[in-house]
Amino acid sequence: MPVYLHITSKEITHLCGAQSCGSWSRSFHWNSTNGFSDERKISEGAFGTVYRGILQDGQVIAVKKLAGNTIVPAGQQFKKEATNLIVVRHENIQKLLSYCSEAIKNVVEHKGKYILVDTDECILCYEYAPKGSLREYLADASKRTNSTDDSKITDWDTNFKIIKGICQGLLFLHQGMGAPIVHLDLQPANILLDDNMVPKIADFGLSRLFGQEQTRIRTTNVVGAKGYMAPEYVYNGEISPQCDIYSLGVVMLEIITGEKNCSVDKDMSSSNFAIDIVIQNLQIRKTWTEEYIVSKYSFLEADRLQQVRACIEVAFRCVDISQKNRPSIEEVVKKLNDNPWPFQKHREVQMKEKMVYY
Repeated sequence: MPVYLHITSKEITHLCGAQSCGSWSRSFHWNSTNGFSDERKISEGAFGTVYRGILQDGQVIAVKKLAGNTIVPAGQQFKKEATNLIVVRHENIQKLLSYCSEAIKNVVEHKGKYILVDTDECILCYEYAPKGSLREYLADASKRTNSTDDSKITDWDTNFKIIKGICQGLLFLHQGMGAPIVHLDLQPANILLDDNMVPKIADFGLSRLFGQEQTRIRTTNVVGAKGYMAPEYVYNGEISPQCDIYSLGVVMLEIITGEKNCSVDKDMSSSNFAIDIVIQNLQIRKTWTEEYIVSKYSFLEADRLQQVRACIEVAFRCVDISQKNRPSIEEVVKKLNDNPWPFQKHREVQMKEKMVYY
């Protein structure tokens, strides 16, 4: 029988105020997830497992229990960093509602004997996204091959809304909090959707909680995650907002083309991987000509076709192998809002340069 937390969503709103809830006890999260039961498990990632938490009034929350082998900052430092992340508030950012860091007793084997040791269990509580992740949405979209033109138009409008929402959320992370928050793991699995298909960037700020090097080690070891990461980050550990811009471009291309980026499944340890990325992007450019766009989206009117063009050109610049050639998120947002046929001259120059160099 489910165990519900004896607190309602209204009480949470009242206690949180306009900004945040702060720290809640482990029992709060334990009870809401029915003891972190498997039946409440939503997903499992590089840093831990996410559970569905249910409050007394039926309101659902997402409770992330960090992996036991995750190295987190000691006590006060974890609380400080978590508190800083809690005040991040934006329509396109998943809200961090509360956190918990408590010492618990665990049985471990030591020199052939079982002993009790104190370990810190860290928990993060987020707002719940009922429509799941963008990864699930894209997988479902790929199955809708016999859609009517009307539904295809609706699909594009939803896709464009999602793209713009992701960009707005990233703009806030990079420029809306003083010091930039670099996500480092922006991919469809970490973009959640609410009931109105508004995208919410999840798992932001993990590099602040766990340190940049551990974030890099954990995220680059996740199968399929590397293909969304900028080459300079994977290979050299270089961290800048441009890492997120690269990831954004990969995500945008998946949304627009309806096809999974094949670099996601490639071996990134290969010395030829960077060249493979360039070749793949050139192939996409070669396919997605003006004529192909018009035929692929023949059901769209001129204004929506312009949106498709703008998104494709922005995405191509975002996935440039050279970070200095990628646009800033501010430039991306401006181009999508202005909705021109952007970067056409830039595309021709860049293609010629790459063809010569590679």
